[in-house]
Amino acid sequence: MALATRTVRPSAVRTLWGSTVGKKAVMAGTGVIMLLFLVVHMFGNLKIFFGAAEFNSYAAWLRTIGEPVLHETWYLWLQRTVLVAAVVLHGVAAFQLSRRDLAARPSKYVHGRARASYATRTMRWGGVILGLFIVWHILDLTTLTVNPRGQAGHPYENIVADFRVWYVDVFYIVAMLALGMHIRHGFWSAAQTLGANNGRRDRALKTVANVLAVALTAGFLVVPVSVMTGLVG
Repeated sequence: MALATRTVRPSAVRTLWGSTVGKKAVMAGTGVIMLLFLVVHMFGNLKIFFGAAEFNSYAAWLRTIGEPVLHETWYLWLQRTVLVAAVVLHGVAAFQLSRRDLAARPSKYVHGRARASYATRTMRWGGVILGLFIVWHILDLTTLTVNPRGQAGHPYENIVADFRVWYVDVFYIVAMLALGMHIRHGFWSAAQTLGANNGRRDRALKTVANVLAVALTAGFLVVPVSVMTGLVG
């Protein structure tokens, strides 16, 4: 007697991840997580203008968030785990969507007309720059492996030592400009994916995207520029 065959259906998560809509939703969701972190991180960085004692005290406080429920630095490690997962999922989804897009149109466009804005066309290399920057940033200010000063417990002094090196400034500035373009285009794409846009809200959403991109770029760049000009240090 023949045995009945059992059809194994893919899980809902696998089905969602396998679809183009699902990958775009993952990119939008992880993008929101990273954007919220960037806003908070930028405001934290700006505390450097209140002096070494204030900034170092703030950095020390970050290590104690959640106490006594959480042990020291547990919150930071939870945050880092979520952010790493968000970055990986965001990057993998972007890469796979890019491959699908290229496979769907193997021939070049007639007359070589550009079909997207400058920010859209540079999203790929911008993502690569940001990926490299994240790795460098961790080695620089988290593990202190490549930091010129590299002394634990002295974040203010480590940052000042960092931005007194010209090539560090160049890399940081390029990365922040890439971040601004990424946010500008990514915010609008996420709004489309999540269904937040419509004919009446399009202009407002584009304005928000532009303001966020400019504000975050300026907010992150003001620190190295201030160190370079002697305002901080």
